Amino acid sequence: MNFVRAGVIGHPIHHSKSPMIHNHWIKVYGLNGEYTAIDIAPQDLKGGVQKLITDGFLGFNVTIPHKETIMEICDDIDDTAQKIGAVNTVKIENGKMKGFNTDAFGFIANIKSQIPNFDFGAGKIIVLGAGGAARAVLYGLLQEGAADIIVTNRTMEKAQMLCKLSPNIKPVPWDEKEKYLKDATLLVNTTALGMVGKEPLILDLKNLPPTCLVNDIVYAPLMTDLLTAAKARGNPIVTGIGMLLHQARPAFEKWFGILPEVEAELLSKVLK
Repeated sequence: MNFVRAGVIGHPIHHSKSPMIHNHWIKVYGLNGEYTAIDIAPQDLKGGVQKLITDGFLGFNVTIPHKETIMEICDDIDDTAQKIGAVNTVKIENGKMKGFNTDAFGFIANIKSQIPNFDFGAGKIIVLGAGGAARAVLYGLLQEGAADIIVTNRTMEKAQMLCKLSPNIKPVPWDEKEKYLKDATLLVNTTALGMVGKEPLILDLKNLPPTCLVNDIVYAPLMTDLLTAAKARGNPIVTGIGMLLHQARPAFEKWFGILPEVEAELLSKVLK
C-alpha cells in the first residue's frame, strides 16, 4: 500500500489537535500514512504549499492565519468555501489545489449529534461575533432553514457586512445584545472571548428562555463561562469540541476516501 500524507498548515501550529484526530483515523482504518502539522509563515505561504505538492501530499487543512489568503493560490474553490469566504481544507490532485470549507458542516453536525431533533428553523437564533467562524456558522444555519438570525459584534460594521449572506440576518449593537435574547431558540458564541488567555465574555442570560440551546465553539476550556452559566440555569448546552471533530470528517474523506466516525475513544483522546 502506498504511503499517504496529509497535514495542517498554520502559524503558529504547535497547538493543533488535528494531527491527533487524523492520525487516530489513519490507524483505525488501516491506512499506511501520516498527518503532520506544518508551520508556514504568511510570507512563505506560496513556497510552503508548493513543497507539499512536490512532496506528494494528498492535501492539507488550513488554519489561522491562512484561511483567506490560501484562496488566492488555489486553482479551484468549491461553492461553499466561496460563500463563506474562507478555505480550511485543500485537496491536491494532479498538482492542482481545490479549496473547500468544512466548518459549516462541523458546526451543524456537532449540534445534530448532541440534539438530534433540533429544529434550526423554529425560532430566533443569536450569533455572537462576525469573523470567519461566524460566517461558517451562519452559512450552516441558513442551509438548515434558519429564517430569523441576529448577529452582534463589538465592531458593528463587521456585523452589518454579514447581512450580505441573507436578508434573514439582522445586525444589532453589541451593547444591546442582552435584550435580544428573549424568545431565542439557539445562542452561539463564535468569538474568542472566554477562550484560555483571552478576555472573558460578559453576557447576562436573565432574558434567555430556559429552553434555548447554548453552543460555544470555543473548546479550550471545554466548559466556558457561558456554558457553565447556561447549564446552571437549566439550558441545554453543546460544547465546541464536537465542531472540531466533525469538521475533520469530510476533510479526511476528500483525501482518503473514507468518511470517519467520531467515536468515544477519539473524543476522550482529544479532551485529555
